[in-house]
Amino acid sequence: MEGSRVKRGALWKLSVSTDREAEDAVVHLLGEVFALPAVTHLNTRSGKTVTSVFSAAKREFTGAARTALREGLARVRGSGLKLGSGRVRVHKVRAEDWTQSWKRHFRPWEPGKALLVKPSWSRRKARRGQATMILDPGLSFGTGQHPTTRFCLKRLVRLRRREVPQSLLDIGTGTGILAIGASLLGYSPVAAFDFDPEAVRVARANARLNRVSRRVAIETADVTLLPARASVRYDVVCANLTHDLLISQRARIVHRVAAGGALILAGILTEQFAAVRSAFESQGWTLRRARTEGEWRSGLFMRAA
Repeated sequence: MEGSRVKRGALWKLSVSTDREAEDAVVHLLGEVFALPAVTHLNTRSGKTVTSVFSAAKREFTGAARTALREGLARVRGSGLKLGSGRVRVHKVRAEDWTQSWKRHFRPWEPGKALLVKPSWSRRKARRGQATMILDPGLSFGTGQHPTTRFCLKRLVRLRRREVPQSLLDIGTGTGILAIGASLLGYSPVAAFDFDPEAVRVARANARLNRVSRRVAIETADVTLLPARASVRYDVVCANLTHDLLISQRARIVHRVAAGGALILAGILTEQFAAVRSAFESQGWTLRRARTEGEWRSGLFMRAA
C-alpha cells in the first residue's frame, strides 16, 4: 500500500519472517491485530518474505497484541499454508534508513510499452506515448510488483484498444494500482471498490498522487453484498481476491462484465487455480491466458462462444 509519507525521526517496526505462500494471510493478520497497514519485502534469492507494520510508538506493539499475533500465526500454520519460520521481531529504525532502503529496492518497471511504473525519485523518463504511474513507498504502499498485480497490469495494457472506449471495474482494489493504471491507459469510466476502508483511503491518496482522482471512482463495498445482477457492466473486470471469494461470488462477478468483455482473475495460489477455473467455466467462461509466477497463478477469461 501507499498513502502516508515517512516522517523524520525514529519508527518502531514489528516484522514477521514468512514464506510467499502465507504472505497474504500474514498481511491480513497484522492488519487485524494492530489496525495498521502491513508492507512486505521479498528476498528474490531466497523466496522468503518479511511482512512488517510500522508505528511511531512502541506501545502499539503490546504484549497482549503480540500474543494474539502468535496465536494467529499458529492458525495460519495449522491451515496448511507454508508459514516459514514465523519469527516475530520488534526493533527501532530511523525513518531515513527505511526510506533509503526502498530507494535501493524499488526500481521502475514496465507492464508493457504503454505504461511505466516508477517511484517519484526515479529520473527515468517515459517514452513517447507512454503513461507514467507514480508509486512512492510510505508507511503503507504497493509497488505493483506482486505477481498477481503484475499479471493484471500487463493484461490491462494488452487489452487496451485505443480506437474504442473501454470501461473497467476493479473488484478488491486494495491500494488502487489497477484502477489507476487503467485510467492512465485511457480506460473510462473506471470504478473500483474494496471492503477495507483503510485500503480505500490509501487508494484515493494514490489516485490523487497520479492526478486521476476525478476519473476513478473508488468506494467501500463488499462483493458478497452486491446485488446479484448489476445495473452497469464493464468491458474489463479485474477481481484480485482469495480463491474462496472468487468461487463463491462468481455469479456476481461475471454479471458485471459487458457482452464481449474480459475477466481477469488473480490472487490465486497455484494449487487452487483448477477449482477457480472450473467454477468460472461452469458460468460459461473460457480461460484464454494464464501465468504462474512463484506460488501464484492468474488467468484471463473470456465468455465462451
